[in-house]
Amino acid sequence: MWLKPEEVLLKNALKLWVTEKSNEYFVLQRRRGYGDGGGRFAGLLVGTLDAVMDSTAKVAPYRILHQTPDSQVYWSIACGASKEEIEHHWEWLQHNVMKTLSVFDSSEDITSFVQGKIRGLIAEEGKTSLIREDDPEKFREALLRFEKWFNLPKSEKLINYYSCSYWRGRVPCQGWLYLSTNFLCFYSFLLGAEVKLVISWNEISKLEKTTNVILTETIHVCARGEDHYFSVFLHLSETFLLMEQLADYSIKRLFDKETFEGDPALYDPQQITKRGLETRARNEQFRTFFRLPREENLLEVHECFLWVPFNHYNMLGKICLSENYLCFASQDGSQCHIIIPMREVIGVETPDNTTKALTLVVRGQKALRFMEVMDFQRLAGIVREKCGTSGSPQHIVSRQAHIEGCPDLFEHFEDNSGEESLMVGQKVSSRTVSTEALMNVFHPQDAENLDPKMLKEKMKEQSWNIHFAEFGRGVSMFRTKKTRELIIRGVPEALRGELWLLFSGAVNDMATHPGYYTRILEKCMGACTLATDEIERDLHRSLPEHPAFQSDTGISALRRVLTAYAYRNPKIGYCQAMNILTSVLLLYAKEEEAFWLLVAVCERMLPDYFNRRIIGALVDQAVFEELIRDRLPQLTEHMTDMTFFSSVSLSWFLTLFISVLPIESAVNVVDCFFYDGIKAILQLGLAVLDYNMDRLLTCRDDAEAVTILNKFFDNVTNKDSPLPPTVQQAPTGNDGKKLHPKVDITNLIREAYEKYGNIRSEEVDSMRKSNRLYVIQTLEDTTKQNVLRVVSQELKFGVQELEDLYELFKKQHFLSCYWTAASPSLKHHDPSLPYLEQYQLDCQQFLALYCLLSPWSCKANGDDLGLRMFYLQDENQDGLINFREFCCGFDVLYNGNFTEKLKLLFKLHLNQAFTAFTEVETENPNVTKGNSLTKEDLTHLSRFTVPLSDIAEDGVIRKSPEKGKGKIDLQAYLKQWQDELLKKEESIKDLPRMDQAQFIQFSKTLYNLFHGHPEEESLYRAIATVTSLLLKMEEVGRRLQKPSSPAETSKAPILTGQPESTTQGEGESTNVDEVSKLKDSSPANQVKKEQIEWSFAFEQILASLLNEPVLVRFFEKPEDFAAKLEFAKKNQFKSQIN
Repeated sequence: MWLKPEEVLLKNALKLWVTEKSNEYFVLQRRRGYGDGGGRFAGLLVGTLDAVMDSTAKVAPYRILHQTPDSQVYWSIACGASKEEIEHHWEWLQHNVMKTLSVFDSSEDITSFVQGKIRGLIAEEGKTSLIREDDPEKFREALLRFEKWFNLPKSEKLINYYSCSYWRGRVPCQGWLYLSTNFLCFYSFLLGAEVKLVISWNEISKLEKTTNVILTETIHVCARGEDHYFSVFLHLSETFLLMEQLADYSIKRLFDKETFEGDPALYDPQQITKRGLETRARNEQFRTFFRLPREENLLEVHECFLWVPFNHYNMLGKICLSENYLCFASQDGSQCHIIIPMREVIGVETPDNTTKALTLVVRGQKALRFMEVMDFQRLAGIVREKCGTSGSPQHIVSRQAHIEGCPDLFEHFEDNSGEESLMVGQKVSSRTVSTEALMNVFHPQDAENLDPKMLKEKMKEQSWNIHFAEFGRGVSMFRTKKTRELIIRGVPEALRGELWLLFSGAVNDMATHPGYYTRILEKCMGACTLATDEIERDLHRSLPEHPAFQSDTGISALRRVLTAYAYRNPKIGYCQAMNILTSVLLLYAKEEEAFWLLVAVCERMLPDYFNRRIIGALVDQAVFEELIRDRLPQLTEHMTDMTFFSSVSLSWFLTLFISVLPIESAVNVVDCFFYDGIKAILQLGLAVLDYNMDRLLTCRDDAEAVTILNKFFDNVTNKDSPLPPTVQQAPTGNDGKKLHPKVDITNLIREAYEKYGNIRSEEVDSMRKSNRLYVIQTLEDTTKQNVLRVVSQELKFGVQELEDLYELFKKQHFLSCYWTAASPSLKHHDPSLPYLEQYQLDCQQFLALYCLLSPWSCKANGDDLGLRMFYLQDENQDGLINFREFCCGFDVLYNGNFTEKLKLLFKLHLNQAFTAFTEVETENPNVTKGNSLTKEDLTHLSRFTVPLSDIAEDGVIRKSPEKGKGKIDLQAYLKQWQDELLKKEESIKDLPRMDQAQFIQFSKTLYNLFHGHPEEESLYRAIATVTSLLLKMEEVGRRLQKPSSPAETSKAPILTGQPESTTQGEGESTNVDEVSKLKDSSPANQVKKEQIEWSFAFEQILASLLNEPVLVRFFEKPEDFAAKLEFAKKNQFKSQIN
């Protein structure tokens, strides 16, 4: 590798380097201790020094220096890992540089020319390599070491590397940690002891920063049940953050594709960089804090002061600019922040150059003044450009047209009159969509009602009106601590829908997608899918006690919102608990508003909650358990099994406490959730457990604890609720009122904020990332245990052997996905399918693993036999095989007797699905004549037996319709299940007869299996004898069946090519040659030429082979499956690279 020229002090290097070659201008040197003549002790010392000091010489023990005769300065210009590599560079210098150097007069000109030449070579290499042009020289050297030490594919991209210590027991090993797109690698070399560690990111179940007695800061990595500790980092926080980001990237790409596909910036693993990962994390944090749409990205950040009129002083903070929003947050983030959509800005002014001020005039006659803004003129120009034209395709509507298209949105948020108007994008003629919140329809407020609760409700409204007058109203309102205080006290019924839209960010989605909800309803209403069937089943289970959902008005609105969302997001479709949440949203928001609120909850605020595996809810439950251990240690000590909290709190997270609290109390929880996110739910959960601490500590079992919590929730009330008794939920428990006094929801929420309000959102996000790894691996372990439990009942393999096979099977899937952006193998993993079908291999993946595991795979024509095995095991002929199908063939090969192995071999040549392969072989003889099959051949062949109806538009073969896209034929599934139960063991009499083409191929396969065997000659003679015997038996049978047709009976001798009157020895010898000719001939051509109709039954072949002891010994010889497994583990990765 050519190196950027650097000065070398040769005097200090004489003890470490040995000169191999030299001339007038260049010196080739070898590192002492490497190659021939190196002392063993010297090699250990030098190798240790190189590893600890991060020397390139560890992996590149050869180098070339440039020198000039009249100078004592040397320049390093090249290094090499092998003598051949460095010799190649030396020869290039001899032929391309040496002749040119003689024309220069001074040594300075010679050195300048050489340096320029080497820099040009490096630039040319950089055009085709994965190294970025702005990478420092050290990174080039690190990449060289990374490739040399770990033997990973060239496409594996190194992201960064760090010096650290790896702890092996109590002994630290100083070395280097390399972080790439798919692997965590570590290398150390100390006094001859080499430590090499390679861990896939998708195998990690725990990644955390820990502290112990010896070391204050350590990174703990748990993978495959083994713990690894790394310490002594110069930049520990940076290292841990990058490890966290790479692990999260790998998990989302390989396990959670639904989330990953929405992030195109990281779609190609070759484009992943440290800077890109940091940008992605920063964008996510920006969108989460300000509740912005997923399309927004943080473009610029400017430190400045904002004049806050309610406090009459300038507040220090930062301007955050995205494509369509300008946001401001105070220095601590919680004191004040504001969101300004570009669509709301009607003027930009820069009145004062001395104070670097920038003034934005927003709709509603409000001006926001930012001061001390660096480069404020340029920022003002950017804002003017974004306000004058559309910032993105979703903002194509001009400002004037936008005002005319959705007047109600701005009138509602600007203290205008209370007259009702259509929703954003709502058509006047549309009569199907409700334009009123259900609470206004079924419980309209009476302005003349002087009930004490109504008076208190009016006081709440007045408090909010005063807040609006001081802090602004609408999307550009100042959000401060006073806003949170009002939220904790409870939102008035009349303002709840407006504030939910505002704090969730749904108001921005609705404003930028006018008419979207109406259009999507026109497309999806009336369609019949699995999602609509599930929706219809759950409609009448949604708040059945509320009058709104005892009528067709509420049920129809709920149906439309859920159906529209299932159409918008078919990957989620519909999941239970969405109906309960949506019914509450419809009580306080108009129908279209409820739809966008549901979008905000499912896609931003509670990601991954509403899918088949509810990963998001499980992650937050794990976070909740971690907070319990930290904040409620007494409860942790008493409740030894923490899974109790997971089981009891699942409904809390999925329904935001709506399913356990009375509706009039639950809406206060939803208020806090829309303002503070999941943090509010975690705080309330801790407060509930803390409130019941004494009772829970006296519980004897989980059932008693569940009863205590249920009674507590039944007695949570909202004393300020203005709802009538017909709407409020009565407590279900009538006993134990003395033990469970009434608890006001406002007091409970206030207590939660006072005790646990110091939980930071950043802390929750970090815990979410670390626990996500654990949850994913737990789900994967559950899948594995269920698969093994099913498969172990059918096979003879031991439990440990099945576990090893499963890990190989699963790893083969991942190896096909690591280095390709749009790998079709990624789509072979579908967590929504039953356990057995979640991981599947296609033909190419199967063949790679078959060659490593099969005792017959190393023979000639191995691809042919592997293909036959694949098609035989692919029972439903969809081009994919699951783990059970994969194991069946190997179970026979390693645990079957002579008859079972022969029957498998017999069936491999009867497989009708393989007919297409035979046709391709006939048309293209080069496919199987000693040549390995190409990827195109395998892809082509794997599609022969798949019905066109099973192939989706994306080219992926699916065993069942996708959720939400089509109805599943339940009767077909029941019939398939019944057939599996009634399936009897196949008898040899049930096997069809083998025709002549199949028999010829069968004979060829036997010859290939015997190739290289110690008893090869004996096996060849035995199979020749069996073949001759079978042909003669068939000839005799044909003569007995048709004695009057001598022409036909003469065809058998024509096939054998020998007269009938031969001696026994001559017959055997001749038949060996005859079957060898059959082996090299084309079966299809043979059939066409001869047109002979003959076949064999399995009993005939079995009886004939049993007469040859050498054949019986061959098939009955036990194979060492454990050794094969170890071989496959060691070589699986290498085979994928090759």
